[in-house]
Amino acid sequence: MAFADNVFTRHVIAADDHLERLERFQGLFVGRIGLEQGRVWVEDGVGAVAVWTTPRTSGEIFAELAPRFAELAGDRLEAYEAAESVMAAHRPQGPSWFLGVVGVDPARQGGGLGGAVIRPGLEAAEREGVPAFLETSVARNVPFYQRLGFEVTAEYDLPDGGPRTWSMTRY
Repeated sequence: MAFADNVFTRHVIAADDHLERLERFQGLFVGRIGLEQGRVWVEDGVGAVAVWTTPRTSGEIFAELAPRFAELAGDRLEAYEAAESVMAAHRPQGPSWFLGVVGVDPARQGGGLGGAVIRPGLEAAEREGVPAFLETSVARNVPFYQRLGFEVTAEYDLPDGGPRTWSMTRY
């Protein structure tokens, strides 16, 4: 499963039944946020997926889902809330496209699938004249996103022993 060993999700989602919690967390993000209010692109079956929020994604959906995300965080809730608080300080204040989730089947990485699912969101942000934004806690992802035109706008360690995280924006 994508993100099974991701340093960010390991930091903010409880270890007990971690994979089930992670699957439910991602399911909520993809289904309730991406499909209902944002945009989702899939490439080559489900070899790659990108989930975006858009300037029209309502903040109300996040408020509605907050209790469910908190339940999934389990005993990592304080770390989840602290991480969200720190990351929020580095997010764009105005309208933007936010790349919330991108995943590529590990066996198929390096074949262009990641860029293929990300580019439609970048093009949409350009058409709307707003920035595209993302956060990553995986250092090797930074050069990949830079090749797509993103710039590092902040680099910081998440509280409670959390991973180094990069906020990146494409103007």
